[in-house]
Amino acid sequence: MHEEDRILQLRKELHDHNYRYYVLNDPVIGDQEYDFLMHELQDLESRHPELSDPNSPTQRVGNDISQQFVQVEHRYPMLSLANTYNREEIEDFYNSVSKGLEGQEFDICCELKFDGLSISLTYESGQLVRAVTRGDGVRGDDVTQNVRTIRSIPLSLPSELSAKNIPGGYPDFFEIRGEILMPWDSFNSLNEERESIGEKLFANPRNAASGTLKSQSSRVVSERGLDAYLYYLLGEEIPSDGHYENMSLCKKWGFRVSEHIKKCHSIDEVMDYINYWDVARKELPVATDGIVLKVNSLRQQKQLGFTAKSPRWAIAYKYKAERVATTLDSVSYQVGRTGAITPVANMHPVQLAGTVVRRATLNNEDFIRAFDLHIGDTVYVEKGGEIIPKIVGVDTEHRCQSAERVCFITHCPECGTPLVRYEGEAAYYCPNESGCPPQIKGRIEHFVSRKAMNIMTLGPETIDDYYNRHLIKDIADLYSLTPLLITAGNSNRIVSAKKVIASIEESKKVPFERVVFALGIRLVGETTAKLLARRFKNIDSLMSATLIDLTSVDGVGEVIAESVIRYFHDAENLSIIQRLKDYGLQMSIVESSDEERSDLLSGKTIVISGVFSRHSRDEYKEIIERHGGKNSGSISGKTSFILAGENMGPSKLEKANKLGVKILSEDDFLAMLPSAEK
Repeated sequence: MHEEDRILQLRKELHDHNYRYYVLNDPVIGDQEYDFLMHELQDLESRHPELSDPNSPTQRVGNDISQQFVQVEHRYPMLSLANTYNREEIEDFYNSVSKGLEGQEFDICCELKFDGLSISLTYESGQLVRAVTRGDGVRGDDVTQNVRTIRSIPLSLPSELSAKNIPGGYPDFFEIRGEILMPWDSFNSLNEERESIGEKLFANPRNAASGTLKSQSSRVVSERGLDAYLYYLLGEEIPSDGHYENMSLCKKWGFRVSEHIKKCHSIDEVMDYINYWDVARKELPVATDGIVLKVNSLRQQKQLGFTAKSPRWAIAYKYKAERVATTLDSVSYQVGRTGAITPVANMHPVQLAGTVVRRATLNNEDFIRAFDLHIGDTVYVEKGGEIIPKIVGVDTEHRCQSAERVCFITHCPECGTPLVRYEGEAAYYCPNESGCPPQIKGRIEHFVSRKAMNIMTLGPETIDDYYNRHLIKDIADLYSLTPLLITAGNSNRIVSAKKVIASIEESKKVPFERVVFALGIRLVGETTAKLLARRFKNIDSLMSATLIDLTSVDGVGEVIAESVIRYFHDAENLSIIQRLKDYGLQMSIVESSDEERSDLLSGKTIVISGVFSRHSRDEYKEIIERHGGKNSGSISGKTSFILAGENMGPSKLEKANKLGVKILSEDDFLAMLPSAEK
């Protein structure tokens, strides 16, 4: 078999295995065999860049290229649905539909309302070509590159299922809409990871899904386990007049459609569906917040039409969040690794949404003041996103006259240092970074975490033990540890101690980008650390950067820049960095000596499209960055030019012509560069 044929065969097989694993939950091969096929495809594609395909299964992993989202106009407006929390209004909706259809018989399709981010997917000839968020309903963000990493969304539909081959097959062009969401398991894992490195937790799966889908790195999207449920089909050649029937066909084409969709023939059946899922939805693997009701017939939908804001043929019934009353017993304060002080309400235990709730975050001082909280108050508690308890109200009428007002603390509860509040921020901080135990241990835990220095032999309990034994008091002390110090003469611990030391030694190979992240500079997350490392190249340049230097980096605002400057103006931090240098950590971007660099493309944003003969697409991306340019996955008014190979995408060509963006051929582009690149 020719390699080109093998590539096409592997893509088809892997698409099928993805569908079976992520949509049907019925895999037919093991992980090892799947990985073997994927690696074979990756190797073949690297040898044949002319056969690149954005919908190849190999693209599921995403990349770290920062992207700008382009606004795209919806072919069909994405209107919002009218909402109600009232079952009487559901009956009014049903009667209104009956009246509007002038006595015609009709069915109502009932579906779970998934709590995520609305998305519109466009397919042409069975290939995913565009994914756009709802936006304002008229225009949304093109997030195609990120959506391609979501494994339950098919990138390519089987050609044998097209309408050209079978009745009820997919049309040549169609749009399918649904919800991008984060399953509970992925959400909980993500928050556990964020908590372990001292980052702010996501309040609910919807916020997590939204924040993830808008990430500037599609690799981050790939790692966070997003899912998608599809619920509406549009186009000029839709197979059936029935919405329920169309969604059943979409399942066969390869889309994840909820198995709990039901066609109801009466208002009683609708109410039974609502009543059943009021309880049963809490057992689902994803968040839901209600039920969507749609007239099933597309012909009847068209007859009913739209108001200015929403369709007359659909309505969303939203379940009311469960709320309970309990007593505020006290307020305690937690210190994070960055020194941020978080107030916590300690309440009389109460049952809420299936669990016993004793504590709830109070966010910050402004939150406490807004509710005018007093000890002994009766407070009303809900679960935000069905998971995180939050206080949503206070019964002030029955407050005891002698109740003590909750006043935010002025000194750190751990070390007694006076707290500070930085301009533009809601939180208070303990500034005693080098002497406050929770901050010290929190920074060390962050430093050793997987996405930082990856010293996975050290967990929170071990770090706590080393700290209490005075073996470590900062991150640099890790590199002075020895097996003898760790074991304190206990020979039974020598094997594990040697593993710890080996892991610490191995961390010296971690690249500079991750070292910057590992330092734990307040507000500098993984993506920002990469941007800073790539812009300033080494730790000395980063330490001496001015406010103007820092804010000139895309994605770094004034607040982050000031935090970076504060960090590098602290004598203790400078001492730690010097010691880390002395221990041999990577303090600069490692670049090959034979790579010529320049500022020829400085300030230019470049989009790559098509197939090339002289270099691969990835090689061109590296060349652009080496000469000071910035890669972008989408065309906008900020695009300097497009590097175009053979078979440039028609949509990109149209967009470029519309915006007047210059298009350079491969030869024209290489002519701009030093001869070594040619």
